[in-house]
Amino acid sequence: MHEVPSFEDFFEAHRHRLFGAMCLVTGNRSEAEEVTQDAFLRVWERWEHVSTLDDPGAYLFRVTMNVFRNRLRRAGLATRKVLSLTPSGDDLAAVEDRDEIVRALRPLPPRQRAAVVLTSYLDYSSEDAGRILGIRASTVRALATQGRAGVRQAQEEQA
Repeated sequence: MHEVPSFEDFFEAHRHRLFGAMCLVTGNRSEAEEVTQDAFLRVWERWEHVSTLDDPGAYLFRVTMNVFRNRLRRAGLATRKVLSLTPSGDDLAAVEDRDEIVRALRPLPPRQRAAVVLTSYLDYSSEDAGRILGIRASTVRALATQGRAGVRQAQEEQA
């Protein structure tokens, strides 16, 4: 008989990484918290099935991106990008690094941000990121390349 891992252990293993990724994707700490909570709730509701998947973490990230896209469509989030990250016990260097990353990613369209975060920040392959986002790996690579180019261009304009 296969023992199902506990949801609590899964939650503890993924919550910080997922929240950090969503801060980068959304550019807003409150929005990231809500999306993360909604995603964990959806996974918890299906935990008996999700816990048997080969990669429940990838499923969690896919659910999270779906929650984000749905909220984006419903709320017109693209017009309300307000950064409100506050440090939560991080040392100053980590806060400054995070702030710099968020500022660099904020001008990117949401799909480019998601592709850059999944492939560069979370180290997913373009194939895995494609499964998470529900798009082809080649589209992830194109979006990530466009996103990184946009970040470089913005940094050059600031220099």
